[in-house]
Amino acid sequence: MAETGLTIGKLAAAAGVNLQTVRYYQRRGLIDQPPKPSTGNRRYPRATVDRIRFIKRAQGLGFSLDEIGDLLILGDGHCDDVRRVAENQRALVAARIADLAAMQDTLDGLIDRCRNAQVSNHCPLIETLSRRD
Repeated sequence: MAETGLTIGKLAAAAGVNLQTVRYYQRRGLIDQPPKPSTGNRRYPRATVDRIRFIKRAQGLGFSLDEIGDLLILGDGHCDDVRRVAENQRALVAARIADLAAMQDTLDGLIDRCRNAQVSNHCPLIETLSRRD
């Protein structure tokens, strides 16, 4: 009888992650570790590939592993709950974007001050960043 499922190495390759990532997700409870047979290797169901891909994509959207765990627990049929989590994440992303835009504006101003500096041995950027507030 042929064994079904994927070994951990094939699972990692199919999901585009390394073995340590699979093991870490297991320790975090994000994916299940199949029982070890008396002979041979553990075999993971193909659905585990999709679950790992979900985890990686959610991380790419800025969700923490704890938040991803919550999303996985909510699962199918709880779209309102999942939507609320996603709306909260979107608000956090928007706040980060605003912070980054403000940082960019500040840096643009400092760079312009450096470009326009009349004294070559005096840097307005260094002076501004060194100043006590």
